[in-house]
Amino acid sequence: MTTEALLGPSQLPHQLPPFADITDDDYAPAIEAAMAEQLAAIADITADPAVPTFDNTLVPLERSGTSLSRVLRVFHNKAGADSSATVDAVRAEFAPRLAAHSDAILLDAALWERIQAVAGQASELDAEAAYLVERCVADFRLAGAALGEDDKARLRALNGEISSKETAFELALQADSNDLAVVVDDPAELAGLTPGEVSAAAAAAAARGLEGKYLLTLVLPTAHPHLAALTDRSVRERLSTAQRSRGSRGGDHDTRALALDILRLRAERARLLGFDNHAALVTADNTAGTPAAVRSLLEQLAAPAARNARREQEALSAQAGFEVAPWDWPFYAERVRAAEYDVDLAALRPWFEAERVLQDGVFFAAGTLFGLTFAERDDLIGYHPDVRVFEVSRDGTPIGLYLLDLYTRDSKRGGAWMSSFVDQSVLLGNESAVVVNNLNVPKPADGEATLLTWDETRTLFHEFGHALHGLLARSTYPKFSGTSVFRDFVEYPSQVNEMWVLWPEVLASYAVHHETGEPIPAEVVERIRAAETFNEGFATSEYLAAALVDLAWHELAPEEVPTDPEAVAAFEQQALAAVGLDNPAVPPRYSTPYFAHSFSSGYASAYYSYIWSEVLDADTVAWFKENGGLTRENGDAYLRHVIGIGGTRDPLASYLEWRGRPAPIQPLLERRGLA
Repeated sequence: MTTEALLGPSQLPHQLPPFADITDDDYAPAIEAAMAEQLAAIADITADPAVPTFDNTLVPLERSGTSLSRVLRVFHNKAGADSSATVDAVRAEFAPRLAAHSDAILLDAALWERIQAVAGQASELDAEAAYLVERCVADFRLAGAALGEDDKARLRALNGEISSKETAFELALQADSNDLAVVVDDPAELAGLTPGEVSAAAAAAAARGLEGKYLLTLVLPTAHPHLAALTDRSVRERLSTAQRSRGSRGGDHDTRALALDILRLRAERARLLGFDNHAALVTADNTAGTPAAVRSLLEQLAAPAARNARREQEALSAQAGFEVAPWDWPFYAERVRAAEYDVDLAALRPWFEAERVLQDGVFFAAGTLFGLTFAERDDLIGYHPDVRVFEVSRDGTPIGLYLLDLYTRDSKRGGAWMSSFVDQSVLLGNESAVVVNNLNVPKPADGEATLLTWDETRTLFHEFGHALHGLLARSTYPKFSGTSVFRDFVEYPSQVNEMWVLWPEVLASYAVHHETGEPIPAEVVERIRAAETFNEGFATSEYLAAALVDLAWHELAPEEVPTDPEAVAAFEQQALAAVGLDNPAVPPRYSTPYFAHSFSSGYASAYYSYIWSEVLDADTVAWFKENGGLTRENGDAYLRHVIGIGGTRDPLASYLEWRGRPAPIQPLLERRGLA
């Protein structure tokens, strides 16, 4: 098989990659060829004897990475969602080479000179083109284009090392997560789980050759969802301990030394680029602006969140009859919720059957708000048998494809995410987009219903918010396509989409008992709403703890980063104690050894983005409620000012234009019970 299936435009609808024609052996030569093609295009730009203009510099620069982007989108999704030993080897080989390739472009002195010349012509360009010039100048400058040759040489070395170690971190974490999955011999020990969850555990064990046993696979966050249901405390402790042990047991899969190396290298790179630390470098090119602005928000929320968590802890311990440990908190939180609000979220799962949630919840809300319809295309195949493909139309006109990969497997990394295979772009002639959502829901045995937890239901709505962003954004240039926005803005649309989970019209559509057909009782819904701030002290504290750990690590200078892996836990403890979030019963949502967001997936010193975006999100939810909610008129306004613009303009300026003022923090405080 040649690499043309990866390199050339797909002939399938909406340019869906021809997955059936792609093998793991195709990736390395395709990446190699695509990198050479882009470098040749850059050489043509810099060799042009004509005076630099937007059309002979920025336009061909935007076109130059088309093949490489096409290949890497497929490859990176494969690496995250359905990896193999071959794919892992390609990742390890090409991580430093791709970093060097990026440097060859961003540090090209002749190209930088041309971009600066074009910047002087920005007043003659249309708004999107002028903003493209502005963003390119910022990107090249922050990447080191203005450095001297000696500094550029060191920067290239640093980027290669960082990329290699980030890839090694992710591979080690996935391997350790697989190794630490909890094996259970007696099904009685799984009391509290649903039949579907038990059958999923049996299937997971059988897939590893453990017939007759049950395997509880691990998830990315510290608190495993099964902890809320398992009645056997010893099993809960085993599962919690496994979750928190990842990457810190010594041996080949220990990630702590890698994390410290990454931190030291990032800090050195930031200093080389003229910044005090990596956090300053990252926030300089985000809406936050500075680490101080981020820390101010996080610390403003930390004290009241910690106070609320302590009050919650007292109630949970009273219910349990002993001081609750981390593996007890989710379990007894559900008991206290049931006692105080008469709401048992685990008991609601029969009303959250996955297909109904998808079709009559997620798709229904998007259809009402944006005029979208979704038709499953059984004639189109995904990259794995579990992947489903839907054609998306708006007011009858096809606008792209939505792929859903719902279930967990050993070859898939933890967590949930959205990515894209094709982005809309006028310049590239892409009229539509192809996006994918990945979740990690345990797959029940054939014939059994997939019943989602409350958190999984919310996660599906959240990730679909990213998918909508990717499908509906419209731009001329690839740089601004889809979700290509500032890191601390990208979570805003996804968090807004969570509001429809409990919206009366949407809930009535999807929350139907999968066996009886009965709608979820109205009084239960009211109790759920009444309990919305329940356990928010815990939820806010665990999130803030992770965000502050991420920020604290990246505020260090190179010489301040510890060298001993055993110092990692002490550093975390000190960082959390400084802001009052050092409660042993409320560990950070992610701890350093398994903090993939920070050390391998692009959120380094930017995990604050979720709460930063939530300020906008909470204000937007208030706007929807004040203006009639789920209507096409509201959807069009939101599309016009937020998700429809991609990265084509300053997002906060667009928000200000829409709302007439910056977003206040009060709606966020009220939502999280911190007001």
